[in-house]
Amino acid sequence: MLEVGIVGLPAAGKTTLFNALTSAGVGPDFGKEHVGMVPIADERLEQLGQVVGAAKVTPAAVRVVDTPGTGPQLLGNLRRVDALLAVVDGFSAGADPEGDLERLELELLVADRDHVERRLERVVKQAKSGDSKLRDEVAELERLLAHVDAGRSVGEWEGPLPPELEPLTTKPVVTVVNGPGGIDLKLEAELSELPKEEAAAFREGESALDEIVRRLFDVLGLVTFFTAGDKEARGWTLRRGQTALEAAATIHSDIARGFIRCEVVRWNDLVEAGSYAETARRGLQRLEGKTYEVQDGDVLTVRFNV
Repeated sequence: MLEVGIVGLPAAGKTTLFNALTSAGVGPDFGKEHVGMVPIADERLEQLGQVVGAAKVTPAAVRVVDTPGTGPQLLGNLRRVDALLAVVDGFSAGADPEGDLERLELELLVADRDHVERRLERVVKQAKSGDSKLRDEVAELERLLAHVDAGRSVGEWEGPLPPELEPLTTKPVVTVVNGPGGIDLKLEAELSELPKEEAAAFREGESALDEIVRRLFDVLGLVTFFTAGDKEARGWTLRRGQTALEAAATIHSDIARGFIRCEVVRWNDLVEAGSYAETARRGLQRLEGKTYEVQDGDVLTVRFNV
């Protein structure tokens, strides 16, 4: 599942963005981490659900983590997220979004330096066993630490990184300016508590939050595929270029383990035809194997045997 971390300087609006995205309605619990789910609205899924008579429609979702601060230890909780949402203040008197973003980038760099140093301390102790691979990693980490101490980020390191490292400065970042010229997060958080139809009446055009999700899809290179049956129509996210086998694993590890083949139909073909039987009759359904590259808008029916 796609996971995103919210970062920002104090009072930038991190928790407000979290509430706007998740409708959680949490208060400013200083020092507390918040975790929630963000459904990804997709009109295609609603149409698919109607065509197949699905009892339940479940959109793809993003797991969002709101950190309570910017210290190395707190930011370290975000090392396994796929991307970062960087919130900067654009509403206060004398607000300086660009300057705040630079300070936030420095916080991330400091957190990565702490991470590299701690990893180096552990590997130095382990390398006393005489393991040549560990000694090589010590040398590599020492060079990397010198690189960071020179004011450069881990993301600018040209060589391969030790696989155990999970640096923050290599993650894609989507910047959200909270205020004029950006997104009114306070308004969006309030609208998130209203029914969808009422909230839409207050907006001019689409939700600004939809734009954030779209930007995340762009920086991460994501596509959406669907599964659709009478019990449930559901959306799933996948990295562009990933295969039918990886899509099966996204649904459930057992399905991937017993993968036989995949029946594929385009979402609009299924909607237009009105049923799977009709898409098959029209020659719009095809069989694909494990290596098939899943496309945005594919509806997959995975046949498997465990």
